[in-house]
This record gives sequence, C-alpha cells and structure tokens, in this order.
Amino acid sequence: MVPRPAQYLLRFDDLCPTVARAQWQRFLPLIEEFGIRPILAVVPDNQDYELKHAEPDPEFWARMRSMEAAGATIALHGFRHVCNSKGRSLVPLHRHSEFAGVREETQREWIQAGLNILRGHGLKPRVWVAPRHGFDRSTLKALRKEGIGVLSDGLARVPFTRGGVTWIPQQLWRPVDKSKGLWTICVHSNTAHGSHVDQLLAFVRQHVAQFTSVDRVLAELKPTKLDLAERLYEAFALWRAKASRTRKRTGRRSKR
Repeated sequence: MVPRPAQYLLRFDDLCPTVARAQWQRFLPLIEEFGIRPILAVVPDNQDYELKHAEPDPEFWARMRSMEAAGATIALHGFRHVCNSKGRSLVPLHRHSEFAGVREETQREWIQAGLNILRGHGLKPRVWVAPRHGFDRSTLKALRKEGIGVLSDGLARVPFTRGGVTWIPQQLWRPVDKSKGLWTICVHSNTAHGSHVDQLLAFVRQHVAQFTSVDRVLAELKPTKLDLAERLYEAFALWRAKASRTRKRTGRRSKR
C-alpha cells in the first residue's frame, strides 16, 4: 500500500468584529482561489484589548456565514479571550489561560453563552479552539455536555480521541513541508506581515492537493486512541515547543 502523503489544515485564530481588517482580507483571495476550507476560530464576545485592532466591522458576521457556506468550519474560540487564570492546561504552553483552572460550572456557562452568540449570528460552531491552548479536563466535560465533540489542539501527528473528545492536532505556526501525518497551520492574521501571506501562498500553491477539511479528516482518518509511538512523539513535541518558548522569553528579557 502506498503511504498517504502529509495532509494540511489551515486555521485562522482570534477572529472577531474588531479584527485587523486589512491584514485579514489579504488571506481571503488565497482561500477563495484554491478552495481552502479552513477552521475559523471566532471569539464570541471579545473583551481582550489586544484583539481590538479596529472599529467593529459591520460585515464581519456576514463574512463568517458566507465562508461557512463555502466549506469553512466555525470554531468556538473561547468566550471573551480574557486570559486571567493560572490553571494548568492539558497542553501547557502558556502560563495564563481563559479556561484552564476555572470551575466546571463556570466553564460550561461560558461555553454555552459563546455558542448562543455564534448561533445567534447564524453560524454553526462545531469545534473548540482554546485561547492560548488553555483548557483542562473540566473543559472537556463542559464541551461534551454542550454537544461539542471535536477540538483543534495537541501535538500528535494524527487525529485522536482523549477525554471523550476528538482532537485534531495543531502543531504549526508557519508552513512546513512534511512527509506524512496531519498538520494544522495556525495563522494569527492580526499580526501577520506581507511576507507571511506570500510564504503561505507559495506553500498552498505547491501543496494544494494535500489541503483537507475537518469533515474529510473525521470521515477518512477515523480518530482513535494514540498508540505508544505516537504518544512518545506527542510528549517530545510538547517538550520541544515548551523549550522553544522558554528560550524566546529568556531572549526577550536579556534584551531589556
């Protein structure tokens, strides 16, 4: 049997009416030209000052509905994106989060409120994306109770099940050529430069046949529990990601 080549998902984070409109709109022709079906991680009730890049876009919600109709998957990206909790996440890459460490009842209230907001705008959120990778077992319980059975996170190379939820891994923040596995490239359009758009465009043009969607992943890859080899890979990838972030923080402090 010929091994399946690497597959790629594209995910856009921090989308909300106050998104940096010019930066975000630079990615739209790429999505439309190549028929990419990305994950759109939408903040339901943004209260994070760092995500307020412009006056609210009156066309934002209509754009989200149009992109969902064209095949994009809407993800619930937290609730207000205010990361004040110091609870330990199941993917411990950041010191603060919105959800990890918060009591389950509150987490469920936030998830329920966020879903209601997105649905009130005519969207059908089906995936969870935690701000700063911050979520815990209570989050998984709350998601299950609210009917959300898929999240985009984790550093394995294949989709898997854990805690009663399907994990579609997200391991990349820029395009990287891979030989096998499923790889989600996370884009923060608010802080993306023109070079990021050009790099992504060149990568998509070269690998367009390898880009997939959430629906295809769930139908074709049949997520199961990770085997030992993949759990070891996941642990090493997490260690490597944490070490990289520590080096970056140390470097920033040394420059002060």
